[in-house]
Amino acid sequence: MTKHRSVAIDGPSGAGKSTLAKRLAEALGFLYVDTGAIYRTVGLQAFRTGTDPKDAGAVIALLKDMEIRLAYGEDGLQHMYLNGEDVTQAIRRHEISDYTSSVSAIPEVRAFLMEQQRGLARSHDVVMDGRDIGTVVLPEADVKIFLTAAPEARARRRWLELQERGQETDFETVLRDVLERDDRDTHRAAAPLRQAEDAVLADTTDKDLEQSLTLLIQIAKERLQA
Repeated sequence: MTKHRSVAIDGPSGAGKSTLAKRLAEALGFLYVDTGAIYRTVGLQAFRTGTDPKDAGAVIALLKDMEIRLAYGEDGLQHMYLNGEDVTQAIRRHEISDYTSSVSAIPEVRAFLMEQQRGLARSHDVVMDGRDIGTVVLPEADVKIFLTAAPEARARRRWLELQERGQETDFETVLRDVLERDDRDTHRAAAPLRQAEDAVLADTTDKDLEQSLTLLIQIAKERLQA
């Protein structure tokens, strides 16, 4: 059986994981898996049904009626489907972020989605990004990278991204959301955000997109060839 290779990229909200992981996957010829999008799909369902995302029992009850599917379109992009509906754009709305952070702290939600993520790594060479890929989902990943940047830098990137999508909000609100999410993600009981002991730290505070990508490609190729 062919052993597939895996690159795990973890880090806080707004670190650029999705953008950089996708570009890295293209450079390596690997499949890109945005695990955050999978959790956002659960968050979207909680939002749409008026479910309190912090009410674990209520969120768990939603899972039995949820069919979550990940597919790749002709555009090569990852698309998320919720009960047959393409929700790729809907899950990116700013208000879904808080729902996602809360539902992803529920152990039963993480267990529900874990096998889907691991199955992709068993059948493809993958670059997978999230909060606990190198520590929990793929602890035996060939390459582990902890991608981070200062909170202010991450908030500014997120703010500009939201503006480009036509979602109006102010920088201070986005920064507050980033700091609050950092606190939730690092202190949650289920798979808290932390750097794996064998992960390479990549701080992109003072780097632009291309500089950050160059750094990640260098780290990945060195580790894959080791």
